[in-house]
Amino acid sequence: MNDSQKEELLKKAKEMLAFAYTPYSNFKVGAALLCKSGKVFGGCNIENAAYGPSNCAERTAFFNAVSSGERGFEAIAIVGGPNGQIKDFCPPCGVCRQVMMEFCKPKEFIILLQNDKGQIKEFTLEELLPLGFGAANLE
Repeated sequence: MNDSQKEELLKKAKEMLAFAYTPYSNFKVGAALLCKSGKVFGGCNIENAAYGPSNCAERTAFFNAVSSGERGFEAIAIVGGPNGQIKDFCPPCGVCRQVMMEFCKPKEFIILLQNDKGQIKEFTLEELLPLGFGAANLE
């Protein structure tokens, strides 16, 4: 993945902040998921008064892509902050990392984060979820 692709993915993630539904936390998160097909699926966090039924931006992007028939993924960009104002890096929660583990190769899947200073951090899923549990564990 080249720098231009990374910038486009981060741009899409920032655009998704506008769609976040966060009346309780006011912490908006946007995500953009790059499929191996070249398609990009956006996601935003969607809160619920009961909290448990809420969904993170990353999972929204994955579920959007999977429900459209995609199964191969290259990278995801994630940004977020209070009232949609990006401040610090916004890493994926543990549940989102587990969803990524279901569909991605941990050594290859890239997670991009950006802060308000424009700094970018890049991780593999394996770096953020060492010893992840996946389908191979069930064989």
